[in-house]
Amino acid sequence: MITSPRVVSFVAASMILLAFAASSAPLPQGVDRATMLRGEYLATAADCNACHRSPQAGGPDYAGGLPLASPMGEIIGPNITPAVKYGIGQYSEADFKRALVDGVRRDGSYLYPAMPYTAYRGMTESDLHALYVYFMNGVAPVEQPVAATKLAFPFSVRQTMWFWNMLYREQPQPVTALNSDALKNGYYLVDVLGHCSVCHSPRNFLMAEDSDQRFTGGSLGGWFAPNITQDKISGLGGWSDAELTQYLKTGHVQGKGAAAGGMGEAVEYSLSSMSDKDLQDMVTYLRQIPPVRNAAEERAAWQHGPGDRAESAANLDAGQKLYASACATCHRLQGEGAYADHFPSLTHNSTTGSLRADNMVMVILDGVNRQGPFTPITMPGFRHTLNDGQIADLTNYIAQRFGNPALNVTEAFVASQRNGGEAPLIIRLLPWAYGIAIVIVLGGLALWLRKRPARNK
Repeated sequence: MITSPRVVSFVAASMILLAFAASSAPLPQGVDRATMLRGEYLATAADCNACHRSPQAGGPDYAGGLPLASPMGEIIGPNITPAVKYGIGQYSEADFKRALVDGVRRDGSYLYPAMPYTAYRGMTESDLHALYVYFMNGVAPVEQPVAATKLAFPFSVRQTMWFWNMLYREQPQPVTALNSDALKNGYYLVDVLGHCSVCHSPRNFLMAEDSDQRFTGGSLGGWFAPNITQDKISGLGGWSDAELTQYLKTGHVQGKGAAAGGMGEAVEYSLSSMSDKDLQDMVTYLRQIPPVRNAAEERAAWQHGPGDRAESAANLDAGQKLYASACATCHRLQGEGAYADHFPSLTHNSTTGSLRADNMVMVILDGVNRQGPFTPITMPGFRHTLNDGQIADLTNYIAQRFGNPALNVTEAFVASQRNGGEAPLIIRLLPWAYGIAIVIVLGGLALWLRKRPARNK
């Protein structure tokens, strides 16, 4: 469908008028409008609504209820509107600050680090105040309960977070000396408000960020947030400043890639609404991250083009048929994309050219559904229509034909991705820990029973 310029102009004008009306609404006595607007911008830069939004399309902002994938199970984003009963309406400013920077709720219970309070520890006092003013005065209260987070033992015991916080509740350190205003602002936006390293870093045994490998890529919920160091092969060193800024703003750069998954959400709910100056400062700071290369990679993911391999072999026939019926209408038979890359090219694409198939499989499973600069960006998912073997065939065909021919996706890998990807080591060891604990308890009980008769005599 082609939208006329008049319609686009009318929609843009309507949005401006609505924004003006909202910014001009009367405020409670003593509330400073500039402070509240600063708080609104901070909430956007911190990507609060991406996790705290309603799961229903078009639902109220910050009303909570969205299930968030974590290695421990689903964590439900709470209602953070100023609703008195179901939200944070009874929070004092001190309560609010404690939740944001210490990870402790008003009732004293601990938050899980899906809430990036370790990053928010770097927020200034004035910005914490502005954020509180905004949430208490600029957000509509929604008296709507959300489901409680129910994790399996031992993660259900929130008190265990006290020990985790003692080890890892630290403000992120900058990657370079902050000797310019652009670097100071870039650090604040990337490391503090944007908490980029939370997704783009691997995790240690206790699922905290591995401080020695920050920004080298991390897995969560089946998706892989890629290396964003300045390495020209494994990271962002081959992207220009203009391309990086465009990607942050729109989630798409022709010849490089398109955002999906968590990055797509970050673009939709946060980055696309930030000022050009702030995005440029973020790029300035990202340029300072030391390069780290994956030794297995010989070229950047986006450099893989259609001329890198021969036509599909016989063992890819099944994938080719699936591609022709499910993908070619939008991405075209030769994978070149369509409509000025609105349907992106599958060649010179960081997803199809990656040495990891995580994101390609997840896109095929769950599709893409986010708001673009002018129109929605959608791709249907095939989670419920294709089985694991079919998705493996389709992924291998796309990789061999358009992306990285070194990929070899198995049915077992797709099954793992369908369930959220490989679990961290600590999760995989839990059954063994339970078994050892049971053996110890039973052994102790048997020893006690054996000695009991002797004591009675």
